[in-house]
Amino acid sequence: MSNFKATFLGTGTSQGVPVISCKCGVCQSVDSRDNRLRTSLLISVEGKNIVIDTGPDFRQQMLNNRVDSVDAVLFTHEHKDHLAGLDDIRPFNFKSKSVMPIYATTAVQEALKREFHYAFGEKKYPGVPQLELHTIADEPFEIFGEKIIPVNVLHYKLPVKAFRLRNFTYITDANYISDEEFEKLKGTEVLVINALRKEKHLSHFSLEEALAFIDRLAPKRAYLTHISHLMGRHKEVTAELPRHVKIAHDGLVIDCE
Repeated sequence: MSNFKATFLGTGTSQGVPVISCKCGVCQSVDSRDNRLRTSLLISVEGKNIVIDTGPDFRQQMLNNRVDSVDAVLFTHEHKDHLAGLDDIRPFNFKSKSVMPIYATTAVQEALKREFHYAFGEKKYPGVPQLELHTIADEPFEIFGEKIIPVNVLHYKLPVKAFRLRNFTYITDANYISDEEFEKLKGTEVLVINALRKEKHLSHFSLEEALAFIDRLAPKRAYLTHISHLMGRHKEVTAELPRHVKIAHDGLVIDCE
């Protein structure tokens, strides 16, 4: 059994799929793979669970995937659909009787302190999230002995962190990467990359752009995430993709070794 797996907790864009009040074919689909919670990933490596981003669906994602422990949280950026569920880390605090390590840039930490001010005050209300902040920047860092390489990408003009762990790379909310940062990705064998829809978008890779990025990097396998209802039905998009590229769905578990 592999000691390195990734679980797609959510694969949807900021509104999720179905979108509230939308009557399109995707939002009305009876295929469970077309139901997408907000984007988040669980890395299970050497017996430790690391969650990348805690969006507004975090609680439901933990229940859906029967996650019994989270050992650390890693954030890509400060948008609400990637951090709004952090309060629901509390059951893991209670169970482990310890603080939760949070790895984030200073910009993300500032957002967390605004959104969850009650968790950072000097006089904390009983039962608030117990968080331990660790600042990440451009240099590689370690979580539980695992080397993580942060990679700078842009979400229109907003800096976002992609992450490489061993031969696995995760890129969400991006549509630009410099040649210098791309060098950090070479040798990636399993790539997860955002692809919002088929039409071009201001701040996300389109399907065509994501496929071009995959061709350039040439991983053995690639998975598309952060999908909007405008992409189309899961089954139909799958039929259009190269064999080594899959459109991810909520609950999908992949072996990263």
